Amino acid sequence: MKTYSAKPTDVDRQWYVVDAGEAPLGRLATKVATLLTGKGKPQFTKHIDCGDYVIVINAANTVVTGDKHNKKMYYRHSSYPGGLKEATLAEKMTKDPTFAITKAVRGMLPVNKLRDPRLQRLKVYAGAEHQHEPQKPTPISVKDTK
Repeated sequence: MKTYSAKPTDVDRQWYVVDAGEAPLGRLATKVATLLTGKGKPQFTKHIDCGDYVIVINAANTVVTGDKHNKKMYYRHSSYPGGLKEATLAEKMTKDPTFAITKAVRGMLPVNKLRDPRLQRLKVYAGAEHQHEPQKPTPISVKDTK
């Protein structure tokens, strides 16, 4: 019996839509990263991009637990002395509601050549409307099932 290895021509991409208001940011990002990598598919191959398209709606209603809205910090540096900039999650969400989801999903994807193409298949929208209705996306629930 031979080991199956997927080829780029064998990949069949599906479209999924996820509501960001259903679950906390980390659980949402984990589910989205799994869909983008294609880990749930039987033909998953590590070095081939087998993932699907994911649409995240209601990014403005992103749920975080505890006081992360005010205490979670995002840092960036200008590469000059004293160039450290910091902003809280609340500040980032007022400027760009899609930032937190994109950053969380990016951090959960493996760091290799496939990360950027996978992130290009992630579509994040602040509201409930999106422009991908012709693709007939399948709704996926991320709610806790305890």
